[in-house]
Amino acid sequence: MTDSFPTLARHAWQALEPVHILSYFAPETREATDALGLKGYWMGYFGCRAAPMGAVSAGTVIATFHNFNPAMVERAVPDVWTYATPEQLIEARLTAIDGALRRIAGDWLADEATVRRAADLALEAAAAVRGAEVSGRPLAAANAALTPPDVPHLALWHALTVLREHRGDGHVALLVAGEIGPVEAHILSISSGRSSAELLRTARKWSDDEWDAGVENLVAQGLLRDDWTLTAEGTEARETLEDDTDRLAAGPYRVLGAERTVELTELLTPLARTIVAAGVVPFPNPVGVPAPGGE
Repeated sequence: MTDSFPTLARHAWQALEPVHILSYFAPETREATDALGLKGYWMGYFGCRAAPMGAVSAGTVIATFHNFNPAMVERAVPDVWTYATPEQLIEARLTAIDGALRRIAGDWLADEATVRRAADLALEAAAAVRGAEVSGRPLAAANAALTPPDVPHLALWHALTVLREHRGDGHVALLVAGEIGPVEAHILSISSGRSSAELLRTARKWSDDEWDAGVENLVAQGLLRDDWTLTAEGTEARETLEDDTDRLAAGPYRVLGAERTVELTELLTPLARTIVAAGVVPFPNPVGVPAPGGE
């Protein structure tokens, strides 16, 4: 019998990811972190995303986020904690997403029954991120340990963040198991058309020499040609990576059940499309998520 939950997990991710990553692109986040005295976009990004883990070291952020140049992280962490506590940054990111959602998706938020239902479903799935589901998943575990906000759309964003980091932690574990380094992971994503080379080069701050070394490694493994096109083996490896990521992300949705996972995805899709239509989240983007309704 075919297991449908990995496919359901991918569809749910495609609907929830634009909602989660709105917090990275909305100007409200920069306003909230600037108000705390943080220096620049990236200090705010690393601080807000790492805050649920506490005042962690640069090494912890490098390990858990996986794909950033270590020197880039070290310019912001641990210095960020001298400007704001993790608790202040957790509150700042909620303040920011509250403002961004009210500005961009006010009509969707006005349907209180829909918001409450989506929040309830997402919270139930997120509550399954415990025990075996957080083993080896530090970002998921840290976010799952936070108390959900009382406001329904903020509780929804919190739950979607748990589910998103749960998926991401699993993806990182697969990259490590496959001996695919951060630069190589970016190149595979670019070569498969999921992300933009220009965007990733700008966003992740790897040097030209490091990009070239990553290409050489993938060519040596038989996954890439010199012109950055995937070989048949590379295409298969990339597809297997995504399929396995779906498989590892399926646990919370098994708890929620197929019917309610589909319902959650359908409830979130109009919100995701509204966010995309606002032009705040770029496509393609560094995450590699397609626009809602994609693959």
